[in-house]
Amino acid sequence: MNHVSEIKFILKELGKMSSLTFQQKPFFPSPPDKGSFPLDHDGECKKQMLKYLLCLNQKDNSNAECKSLSKDYLQCRMEKNLMAQEDWDKLGFSEKPENNDPKTKRM
Repeated sequence: MNHVSEIKFILKELGKMSSLTFQQKPFFPSPPDKGSFPLDHDGECKKQMLKYLLCLNQKDNSNAECKSLSKDYLQCRMEKNLMAQEDWDKLGFSEKPENNDPKTKRM
């Protein structure tokens, strides 16, 4: 071994030992609960996404006021096979009309 490769080897071994010295648990990443889905590289649902993000921006990030646009975006993703088909109830969209009047909601 030449001098440079010897130093690289030593540094590599020291790196292995230091992680064991401090008893760090190794990190094992886990997949998301719903699995992974492809990114929209071709921009097939970009229009719906931008409408939703613009709404959030204008409504002080209030998702409730932009819910229909969120549903449009997810519908597009499902139609283009960019995510798995899911029941709307599982995605937080009830078929029942919601009562958004805070005066009538019970606590």
